[in-house]
Amino acid sequence: MSQTNNSKITKADFNSPNQGFSPYVEVAGETYMNDRQLEHFGKILKNWKQKLMEEVDRTVHHMQDETHNAADPADRATQEEEFSLELRTRDRERKLISKIESTISKIESKDYGYCEECGVEIGIKRLEARPTATMCIECKTLDEIREKHRTE
Repeated sequence: MSQTNNSKITKADFNSPNQGFSPYVEVAGETYMNDRQLEHFGKILKNWKQKLMEEVDRTVHHMQDETHNAADPADRATQEEEFSLELRTRDRERKLISKIESTISKIESKDYGYCEECGVEIGIKRLEARPTATMCIECKTLDEIREKHRTE
């Protein structure tokens, strides 16, 4: 990841799994989810997980360093709200890390890239956009329609 000295890593960087990676360039006639493709997605996922873990560590240190008993109730409330928001974000990231780890396991067992519902190829472009995808676009769309009808 290239950064200038005055740039700062943003939350978007942690939500972008492909940060610092070029899109996979398919070679005509290559087998879907060959070793080269699995390696490509493995690197993306491991890098993304590492960035998320670093953010978790940063949060822990920030909360330890910033915890103080403010005399002013408004300052105390502001700090508590800030910590609460940060903890909710970290909880979502913890769940994402778990999903990334599960996806890395699929890569290692060479079960990656196929829809869990119908078994068809998810597709390189979809996996580039969402490396943790477990369904092809058609099955995901149907799943979202079913979910919408359940909540109505």
